[in-house]
Amino acid sequence: MRNFYAIAFCCLFASQLVAQEKLPAYPLITHDTYLSLWSFSEGLNQSVTKHWTGKDQSLLGIAKVDGKMYRFLGEESKNYKTILPAADESGYEVSYSYKKPQRGWNDISFDDVHWKKGAAPFGDDRTAKTNWDTDEIYYRRKFSLAQVSTAKKFLKLNHDDNVMVYLNGKMIYQKNGWVHQYDFLPIPDGVLKAGDNVLAIECKNTAGGRYLDAGLVEEVSNGTKILTAVQTNVVVEATNTIYDFKCGGINLKVTFTSPLLLNDIKLTARPISYINYAAKSADGKPHKVDIYFSASSNLAVNTPDQLVSVWKYNSGGLSILKTGTVEQPVLQKKNDDLRIDWGYLYVAVPAKSGAKQFIGNQVENLNRFKASRYAQTAQALNVKMQDLSTIIPFGTVGVKTMEKYMMLGYDDLKSIEYFGNQLLPVWRTSPSVTFETQLVQANKDYPSLKLKTKDFDKKLVAEATSAGGKEYADLCKLAYRQSIAAHKIVYAPNGDILFLSKENFSGGFINTVDVTYPSAPLYLRYNPELLKGMLNGIFYYSESGKWNKDYPAHDIGTYPIANGQIYGEDMPVEEAGNMIILVGAIAKAEGNAKYAEKHWKEISRWVGYLSKEGLDPANQLCTDDFAGHLARNANLSVKAIVAIGVYAQLAQQLGKVDIALKFRNSALDMAKKWQTLAGAGDHYALTFNDKNTWSQKYNLIWDKLLQLNLFPNDVYRKELNYYLTKQNNYGLPLDSRRDYTKSDWIMWTATLSDNQQEFQKFIKPIHKFVRESPDKVPLSDWHETISGKKAGFQARSVVGGYFIKILADKWNQQ
Repeated sequence: MRNFYAIAFCCLFASQLVAQEKLPAYPLITHDTYLSLWSFSEGLNQSVTKHWTGKDQSLLGIAKVDGKMYRFLGEESKNYKTILPAADESGYEVSYSYKKPQRGWNDISFDDVHWKKGAAPFGDDRTAKTNWDTDEIYYRRKFSLAQVSTAKKFLKLNHDDNVMVYLNGKMIYQKNGWVHQYDFLPIPDGVLKAGDNVLAIECKNTAGGRYLDAGLVEEVSNGTKILTAVQTNVVVEATNTIYDFKCGGINLKVTFTSPLLLNDIKLTARPISYINYAAKSADGKPHKVDIYFSASSNLAVNTPDQLVSVWKYNSGGLSILKTGTVEQPVLQKKNDDLRIDWGYLYVAVPAKSGAKQFIGNQVENLNRFKASRYAQTAQALNVKMQDLSTIIPFGTVGVKTMEKYMMLGYDDLKSIEYFGNQLLPVWRTSPSVTFETQLVQANKDYPSLKLKTKDFDKKLVAEATSAGGKEYADLCKLAYRQSIAAHKIVYAPNGDILFLSKENFSGGFINTVDVTYPSAPLYLRYNPELLKGMLNGIFYYSESGKWNKDYPAHDIGTYPIANGQIYGEDMPVEEAGNMIILVGAIAKAEGNAKYAEKHWKEISRWVGYLSKEGLDPANQLCTDDFAGHLARNANLSVKAIVAIGVYAQLAQQLGKVDIALKFRNSALDMAKKWQTLAGAGDHYALTFNDKNTWSQKYNLIWDKLLQLNLFPNDVYRKELNYYLTKQNNYGLPLDSRRDYTKSDWIMWTATLSDNQQEFQKFIKPIHKFVRESPDKVPLSDWHETISGKKAGFQARSVVGGYFIKILADKWNQQ
């Protein structure tokens, strides 16, 4: 009978999720590339919450209703008992790295077959061999077990790079790629045995250093019975993510609010989010309710083995928990797959709410919650992975909704290194301004921000729906926070605003020009000052003489270190065209060319380069660098032509009539030549030298939006008609070379159409991809149009480009 009820519950849960909004991942706490937490599952309580990179950063939420506990947020941490220790466990070093060993047991030779099966005649229980010609590490351990329990067993593995793992001669795991923290991977039943066992691993390096470590563990129950709350709905808005649950006799609404209102730069730069809990009786009866929330100290580390300190105290009418690493390596690391390990995480709740806070590991804290014993030490130093726990008492909940909230924030101390200067957070205007003062202000602001964010969310949906339909509005809602949270706002030493992007999972570069270009429409629509903040660093790099080429740099470093270009190759036409076009877009948004006038010398230098090299580009990279080098790129040529036209338009606005006429005529002449060079009958080619190719000419959109009128309308029409014959299930491919696409570019291509129904023909396949992609990660902008799988990238800022149709409609109404 119990099996029947279990099946019925699972069917009910699944059916309720089916009716809800399906997304690749759901934004929860989103401020910048370090404070960016997501749910990677359709149910908020189906998995551990994660950083955008996919590493666990656990938030846990449980409602205690009439003594029973219902988990609505996250998943309880797994507890493990060691079977075979790994190197992170005290007193047992068994990891192997890239350093070449001295002669000894590491140099023993053997053949692969005997290695994997454990048949080589080694007497030692742990043996490794490094092949320095092929950059491979071979690792082998013999161990004995008196007995094998029925508990789930896991391989504890940390490796760099590609790995194959054998246990007793059977392959149990294989991965191409690397993991920079321990993963716990399930071992199939029956592979481990009582008596002698052999673990054998081959790790092959592909780039950078080498590292391999492994152990075996089994899962241990925490002994606390927790039920699963039934999720009945989820809605993602621009600044709010709202979940609904059934927890026994109550209905619980949980709202995550990141108040990223771009018209208020200081507010957007304040890294504090809110979590609101609204409870009411589901059956008309009174129920006793407490809410438990915990945040792991993993939110303040790069890897879970880093030691942390934790504090508990009161300040400004708030009860506060705080944690950060003991080491505090401020701005000492730069990488793509990286989490912050300096500064401090804060969990704060109004003291008047009656909340109790305590520190400990998750099992201890859950047992305290179950037993209603909350007392705990106020400070913990030099410890690993602690949970910062808060109990919010609701008392007796009836038919009237009761609401309480809490705040989660992060003080990064110093945010960016910018040409040798370590820049402070925007809010730290003087030494007397502390993060506690920010929390106090955020607490005061909450009632008004709650209303402002809801109002903004409604207006965005209305505007997006009017511009492009319901599916388009859905995509804009999802893109909004993701794009903003891939940036950091700071101020340069000269006072210029800097809005610096990170290339998430596409190299980790900071302030990349060809990432700024597709991201720009969101910021042009809601605050052009932020787009200036995306250009100012590149202008400074050139105007200071630190970069001295006739075209802009690709980037200014690897996030968060912005000391100069890191990317190994320039993109001359791409970046020169991008910068000039975006300066022209700022002039359009602001109604004047003052920003262009400020940087006229540099953009004049760049337009000179485009005039010589832009019409028929040499073999070079463009923003779609994943597709490789391309000579005579027709779409790149469009960018150069449009940029020259923009320069002429800016000159006209600044009263430089002769310059305007000269470059206007040049752009028109180039546009005519382009039509001949690219013409391929019923469409325009990918490259001038191959008429059997095609590509999206998304760069044409600025000819339309800025009303340059360089290309006749029949160019747009011919291309749009052709594209509609090339669409796949999940969108229009980027070009004729492959079936993958970039969804931001599809948005731009679709906006070339003035017909709403035609626009939606391009948008609906992207909407379908978002709903059906098998990859559960923050939205990828690069995906396969046949399978719906992500081709690469995730959580990038370029989805700000989705807002181009909203921008076009706004400008058309002016």
